[in-house]
Amino acid sequence: MFNHTHRVGLMAAIAGIGLSTVLMAEDMSKQDPNLWLEDVAGEKALDWVRARNAVSQKSLEADPAFASLRDDLLAILDSDARIAYAQKIGPYYYNFWRDKTAVRGIWRRTTPESYRSAQPEWETVLDLDALSTSENENWVWHGAQCLRPDYTRCLISLSRGGADADVSREFALDTRSFVSDGFYRPEAKGGMDWIDHDTVYVFSDFGDGSLTESGYPRIVKQWRRGTPLSAASVVYEGRNDDMYIAASHDDTPGFERDFVSRTLAFYNDELYLRSKDGSLHKIDAPNSANKSVVREYLLLELREPWTVAGTQYAAGSLLATNFAAFMAGERKFDVLFAPDAHTALSGFGALKDHLYLNVLEDVKNRIVILTPGKDGWQREPLRGAPGFGTLGFSAVDADESNDYFLTSTDFLTPTSLAYGSIGGTPKTLKQLPAFFDASALAISQHFATSKDGTQVPYFMVAPKALTRDGNNPTLLCQCWPWLAQPGRRVCAGQYPRRRRVRAALASSGTARASQQGLRGFRRRGAGPDRAQGHITLAPWHPGRLQWRPADGQHDGDVSRPVRRGRLSGAAARHAALSQAAGGCLVDG
Repeated sequence: MFNHTHRVGLMAAIAGIGLSTVLMAEDMSKQDPNLWLEDVAGEKALDWVRARNAVSQKSLEADPAFASLRDDLLAILDSDARIAYAQKIGPYYYNFWRDKTAVRGIWRRTTPESYRSAQPEWETVLDLDALSTSENENWVWHGAQCLRPDYTRCLISLSRGGADADVSREFALDTRSFVSDGFYRPEAKGGMDWIDHDTVYVFSDFGDGSLTESGYPRIVKQWRRGTPLSAASVVYEGRNDDMYIAASHDDTPGFERDFVSRTLAFYNDELYLRSKDGSLHKIDAPNSANKSVVREYLLLELREPWTVAGTQYAAGSLLATNFAAFMAGERKFDVLFAPDAHTALSGFGALKDHLYLNVLEDVKNRIVILTPGKDGWQREPLRGAPGFGTLGFSAVDADESNDYFLTSTDFLTPTSLAYGSIGGTPKTLKQLPAFFDASALAISQHFATSKDGTQVPYFMVAPKALTRDGNNPTLLCQCWPWLAQPGRRVCAGQYPRRRRVRAALASSGTARASQQGLRGFRRRGAGPDRAQGHITLAPWHPGRLQWRPADGQHDGDVSRPVRRGRLSGAAARHAALSQAAGGCLVDG
């Protein structure tokens, strides 16, 4: 029986718990005096960041080479000689462009025929400088998502000053203006995704308790045109300790589907198929796997070994299966790629009738075209692809054709953009200017054998007429993995003509960012010697392959949960060294 003694004991226990909680909080505060840095928007934390930036800026500007390097890089970034990479939306090619006159940038378009000419005729769709002036805002472009099939409406994301938080505004392409009574998501971390002309998914800050501990959306809702955002119906609620909750609509003709994603942490996510009645059905694959649904296929890129139906698949493999059969319980997979001692998967995607792989083989990119047939998947190398260097491959419009864009860069050839169709040979459309005469130089690949027998590939760039007598001056350039991800390299070297050491960040299809497409994250435990930081990522949508450019640069055709790194414009213009190099010798 619950008597007075029990009540007193319970009260004492509760009091003890409360006291211990207070003591624990005080103890944590004593252990970590830098917890105030967790307040990412707090003035104290921002003042600390400003002070550190001032120290760094003063140190950089004290370098005698700073002024010339700054002016050099500015001229490169402002140059009209850059390649204007494009995204096909409906009948037009779209590009986001920034230069010395378009500081914030312009979103513009041209016809496919004009784009393939030497001097495309661009039509301005949205001028961010003019918009910022008229609205007295410092708008920064965060991307656009346009609604098929007529592509007259888009959801444009803009941030104030480049912050993680942004707004989403409905834009009419036919009038090239924002829709006054259209969909509008107030400033917050999150996003929107079209379902149809009158309906969207919205994941954002809906008020108290609607964000995760990481500061990102915990709730996703379905919102109908003409109703207030407060009336939107809840689709899914995550937990407070999740990272990010989102939803998307796959508008592939004949394969329209809806997905809800729950990201628990980086490389740890769940993906659900949403039925017409609103019920959710989990895609029963490892949380660590990168999951993509492409037409009738489910593609799983494994980050860890996985044993299923009595078969073990290696980490780094790419598996394919029929999506409907998988959801019905079948566990039969085709191995589209399996890594070995010389290869790693750098990227993958879809064309209308094919899938493709971007394989890193001894730090050289190889494009492999996969075609489904009665006897399984047939594979062949991409015709006309360069033998050396870094390659980026993307579908022009995976729903309509087998046409593709191919970007290439090597030690001696400036970055080039080619256009082709499967079965034919790609033709170069555009190329960056050359900054040194490479006609007398040649690239060769060699292997150094380590003590344990491992063959380490490296490249040599040298005069064609080099006498190999061991007396040639040689510049060594070492590259190393970034975040232990194959294909991502940081390379420093001395470039011919410039005679200056610079760093270039390589492109990578394997360096996956969060499945959520987060534009930022907080690094916990930050202190004076470990500051907070963020990763800039493009908008994404789960369960679907797409190509999407960011900031006017070409990112290749990658699955929506993926953000690829890329070589910066400055490095691409000046580097004689390939991004893909695993090691290099510049001899002679």
